[in-house]
Amino acid sequence: MNIAIIDYGAGNVRSVQFALERLGYRGRLTADAGEILQADKVIFPGVGEASSAMKALQQYGLDKVIPELKQPVLGICLGLQLMGFWSEEGNSGCLGIFPAKAVSFPKNLKVPQVGWNTLTALKSPLFYGVGEDPYAYFVHSYYVPVNPFTIAQSEYGLPFSAAMAKDNFYACQFHPEKSGKTGAQILRNFLSMK
Repeated sequence: MNIAIIDYGAGNVRSVQFALERLGYRGRLTADAGEILQADKVIFPGVGEASSAMKALQQYGLDKVIPELKQPVLGICLGLQLMGFWSEEGNSGCLGIFPAKAVSFPKNLKVPQVGWNTLTALKSPLFYGVGEDPYAYFVHSYYVPVNPFTIAQSEYGLPFSAAMAKDNFYACQFHPEKSGKTGAQILRNFLSMK
């Protein structure tokens, strides 16, 4: 299987690559539009700040390529936020795949939210076999509110989208590559999608 991991200078690509290797797959790090378009599966990770990440995607022309992809695509962390149409972080326009925006947690909450949190209201083949109320690992200061595309929720002072899906696009606010057995199962489920 040809798996492209989009490498646009926004962190955590190696940990995604290692997580795939633990499952017996090889992911190729690339920012090349041609390679991404040819891949069977595309993983769009991200750690960092939304407006600078969008600038990096624009430099590679990937802001136009990613929304047009037809194969299964998995956004992770900042990848989920960039799949919305706008982020409060850096007041940045994003990819517009989901009609959703990323906003900052209320001032009374300590950010970033770092650590393990329960996933609830699971509704997607992405979560087959993960059991009831599984735990996943989060590191984030911004969140996407619950919306019609939310396929998993979590809570940190308020409920938020832990995962979303639309057509061939899936996205997790948490890090499946750092979420133990639950994360491994989610990655396995994603890789088995047609």
